[in-house]
Amino acid sequence: MISSKVNSGFILEERNDELLFAVLSKGGKVVNHSLNFTIFCLTLGLWSFAWLYLTIEATKQKKILVAIDEDGFPFEEKCLVA
Repeated sequence: MISSKVNSGFILEERNDELLFAVLSKGGKVVNHSLNFTIFCLTLGLWSFAWLYLTIEATKQKKILVAIDEDGFPFEEKCLVA
């Protein structure tokens, strides 16, 4: 499960072999601001709402916790990022 997450772009931040869990993170995406500015100009400013949303969402970092529960089944949980 961890290797599939690493292959999809996550980075292993913390691993605990005693308690059987790992914390993985994935950084934000890069926004093409020149393309968004062109669309902004072509739509006479209406694209600004979508551009702002894309910029805010792209800068968010995603973290997940991968662990094994009491029954021995692996599970994944989203972590809150401050």
